Amino acid sequence: MRFLRRALRRLRSNRIWLVHHAGYAQTIPRIPLDPERGERIAAFLREERVVGRRAIVRPQPASLREILRVHAADYVASLDRTDIVSQAVGVPLTDAERQRAVDHQRLVTGGTIQAVALALDTGLPAVNLSGGLHHATPARGMGFCLINDVAIAIANARARGFSGRVLVVDLDLHDGNGTRAAFADDATVHTFSIHNQDWEPEGGVATTSLALGTGVSDAVLLETLRSSLPPIVEQHRPSLVIYVAGTDPAGDDRLGDWDMTATGLLERDQFVIDTVRDRVPRSSLVVVLAGGYGRQTWRYSARFLGWLAGGRAIEPPDDLELTLRRYRRTALPRESPDGWGLTEEDLFAIVPGAGPGTRVLGAFSRHAIEVSLEEVGILDQLRALGYAEPSVEIAFGTGAGELIRVFGDQERTLLLLELRVTRNRRVISGMEVVYVEWLLLQDPRREFTAMQPRLPGQTHPGLGMLREVVAWTVLLGERLKLDGLAFAPSQYYMAVLGRHHLQLLDPVAAARFAALQKTLAGLPLDQAEAALAAGRVVDSATGQPVGWEPGVAVYPISEQLRTRLRAMPVGELGVRYVLRP
Repeated sequence: MRFLRRALRRLRSNRIWLVHHAGYAQTIPRIPLDPERGERIAAFLREERVVGRRAIVRPQPASLREILRVHAADYVASLDRTDIVSQAVGVPLTDAERQRAVDHQRLVTGGTIQAVALALDTGLPAVNLSGGLHHATPARGMGFCLINDVAIAIANARARGFSGRVLVVDLDLHDGNGTRAAFADDATVHTFSIHNQDWEPEGGVATTSLALGTGVSDAVLLETLRSSLPPIVEQHRPSLVIYVAGTDPAGDDRLGDWDMTATGLLERDQFVIDTVRDRVPRSSLVVVLAGGYGRQTWRYSARFLGWLAGGRAIEPPDDLELTLRRYRRTALPRESPDGWGLTEEDLFAIVPGAGPGTRVLGAFSRHAIEVSLEEVGILDQLRALGYAEPSVEIAFGTGAGELIRVFGDQERTLLLLELRVTRNRRVISGMEVVYVEWLLLQDPRREFTAMQPRLPGQTHPGLGMLREVVAWTVLLGERLKLDGLAFAPSQYYMAVLGRHHLQLLDPVAAARFAALQKTLAGLPLDQAEAALAAGRVVDSATGQPVGWEPGVAVYPISEQLRTRLRAMPVGELGVRYVLRP
């Protein structure tokens, strides 16, 4: 009875279920999925108070019995082979990485099973903050997908006694071929997919498969959706709808070839939900996130789910601000189970008598730095990248400021992060900032690829953790009540990566940077850097080649600095550049 009362309380307070697990961050190496996508969405929805803690449910991995309800036994057995799994995901894997990939997709599949069960049992929409492994057919994996979570969740619901009709609405950029194959002979499951190109022939007794080609805009997708989806819903009358809400149709997607905007994607999502609610109001609704490649993809899903959960469109904060909000919540030291008993004063207060050569920024011991990196999750992110035993080192007396190094191993042979910081009163008159003298982020186990080419100054590809490290450094500045964070990007691409969060102090430098961005718009960063190095960017007034001139960029912490930055002039100040062939 106590369990029943608790469940009823949760149900009364919820408008939506979120299924999420920290293990979702264990993504396949060398695939540009954002491992923190689900965590960012959950954090945003909780920050906006459209979901509560009770609405978030932790799944269990799918069992072999559940997987075998869809997939052939010989194929499931073959997932123990590294060559089979590597071929399916499209990148070479070690045996340890193969096991991580299989474990990850079993967990994700368990999430979709849980979401379907919640939606059917409670009548509330349920969202798995991952899932959509729609390319896996019963007999083989492909396209990053090893097991088909959507098909397995439907088969599991059938095993639990659900006999109603099902509609799978798949609006990921890529063809939902695996789900279509799983239900090719089942007229009770209609698979509906709008995508760029067919992966396999249409087939199936209840399927709609529409390939629109490349370069699809908001207008084309929405027109196709409005004309094709409502008749299917009315004819099929599903009791369960699973919406595969991929965000890879976005124009900025790293692997996509469509041109949809944030507005268009939200309108797409709202149309699907409104169509289902208007025509089959008693149907159960499940959402899985599916494809979306790049660090901004979470924002498209967050807008949609904010609307679904709260009934209103909510604009997500930028990535740095969201990360800072999460760090501020999690970085407060607490009584630890191992008996350290660390207090906030132990970790963050300025220690009397401490000075240069003893503590980072005059305040933080090596132990405090390591605990802080652990608390905010940066070390866990490194573990998710395959560095199981990261270690922290502080080098004092090696030049301006202290040097923080994080290695991927206890022997300290795999350098991942190197950060030199100082306290600076000269950069901004009357203010004190954390000044980043040097920052290196690299993944020494990875190779450069066409998707991630070498950029100036790089020996290895980046870690993809710039925002997290910047946010953590800002957090240190906040603890010391400094005015901001500052650094001088030595390369054009560094300024581009930080452009949404950092503002150049000098209006002339800001004008030059704006002109460069306008001139080099559309070029990948490696090609933009090559154009600058080759002297192809010229001043339209003088005809002289233009190079990158570093200027100090800042992120404000204090209101005083924010006010000063708001008062700065904006605009191009007459700077015009031209890109020569």
